[in-house]
Amino acid sequence: MSHSSAIISERSLKCDLSKPSGTQPVHLWKERNLNNRKLDQIIIHQQVELLEAILGTETSSKYEIKNHLGQRVYFAVEENGCFDRQLCSPIRSFTIRIADNTGREVIRVIRPLRCNSCWFPCFLQELEVQSPPGTIAGYVVQNWDPFLPKFTIQNQSKEDVLKVIGPCATCGCFDDVDFEVKALNEMTTIGKISKYWSGFVNNIFTNTANFGIQVPVDLDVRIKAVMIGACFLIDLMFFENSLDGL
Repeated sequence: MSHSSAIISERSLKCDLSKPSGTQPVHLWKERNLNNRKLDQIIIHQQVELLEAILGTETSSKYEIKNHLGQRVYFAVEENGCFDRQLCSPIRSFTIRIADNTGREVIRVIRPLRCNSCWFPCFLQELEVQSPPGTIAGYVVQNWDPFLPKFTIQNQSKEDVLKVIGPCATCGCFDDVDFEVKALNEMTTIGKISKYWSGFVNNIFTNTANFGIQVPVDLDVRIKAVMIGACFLIDLMFFENSLDGL
């Protein structure tokens, strides 16, 4: 995709996000989420921010969300204040708006400011995913564990659906880092969220993130949206200021 087309897509997204989207008809939302229904592998690529690379200043993150063929199906923009990005970076609150290729917002990810330590088990991370915006699709809830990163994927009724369990050490050291998606019994692995190691120069100078999500193709479309939210949460919690082990 050319630089000019990326700018056009971002402008159309910002323009469309100014419109109320929580009231769009359900049948229209389902039609716009047909791509999501077909996805079993999702690639999330953070776009390079030149200002951040040159000045070391944390800017609002922008992402392309692609299918396994590398075709963009969604575009995401993080919204929050400069104070949040500079002083609360790994635990900052945010709203990430995810739009399709027409600029219509289809998913909204909301993260409040909460603790990021096992020493505060009553105030751990919790993230809400709406799809369509205004309608809750599910939640990502951090679970207390002294050794492993653990999360529970919940549906709109806050019923547990899946578990996400990461490795004891999240520094990749020239390798990918996998967070396994498991059944509630934590015995059966059905997918994974992977942080792809993208190279020394890329991590040092741009701090961009590349993730892959693998889930069953028949997984509920709303839970797929929640998995995208989980990926954003994992990125900020464990990789925002890391160099992948370097």
